[in-house]
Amino acid sequence: MTPRLTPWRDIGAEEGDATVVNVQTQIHINRSRTEVADYAANPDNAPKWYVNIHKSQRLTTGPVGTGSKVAFTAKFLGREINYTYEFVEYVPGEKLVMRTAQGPFPMQTTYTWTDDDGGTRMSLGNTGNPAGFSRLAGLVMAPMIRRETRKDLQKLKTILEGRA
Repeated sequence: MTPRLTPWRDIGAEEGDATVVNVQTQIHINRSRTEVADYAANPDNAPKWYVNIHKSQRLTTGPVGTGSKVAFTAKFLGREINYTYEFVEYVPGEKLVMRTAQGPFPMQTTYTWTDDDGGTRMSLGNTGNPAGFSRLAGLVMAPMIRRETRKDLQKLKTILEGRA
């Protein structure tokens, strides 16, 4: 077994990538893959574990799946932003891919869940090329998004591991 020095680690985020933002982070959570995936994929839970999201509102009815749309209100760079994500791929317990359908810049968020040493390895990736932003702005945004994503995953871990 490989020792874990931190509960999260960054993957990807290669230099020279065509996208301005490419942040890939993951964490080990001591809960079953089904429990982690069900909680994280439920947009109603987003304000509970995303540090900057204040509000989520489903825009489509029925169970969450490909084609579902959710409106989020978040704080980023000191400003409140509103954006809509559309679920473009959803395999329960394995993968969720969401893309902005409306918002200040096009982004894609990907969750994956795998079994990991009696718990779950959750990966959270954010990629995109913010429209109107220069490459320099993207270089500044990526570390900020990485820092916030680490906080989000740590909060998710704390919530789920604290459950009885």
